[in-house]
Amino acid sequence: MVLGRLFHYTLDAALISTVLAGVRRSSGFALETEKISDPTLRSVADRYLGVGETIFDMIQGTAVNSEYFKRNSRR
Repeated sequence: MVLGRLFHYTLDAALISTVLAGVRRSSGFALETEKISDPTLRSVADRYLGVGETIFDMIQGTAVNSEYFKRNSRR
């Protein structure tokens, strides 16, 4: 039961981080981790956001190389 909850929370955190990476890439808006005064917390936040960037890159690479996805022209 505890491992299931831990897995669930870890997956949720990764999904939120990935969504934040997508928002940063599509709109340019990003969290300002420089405003976090504690260097340890700032480092944790940067690593957390970096995980989302990595996951987003993997998903994007898979979509680009897949025959099931095609690029639509923006209107």
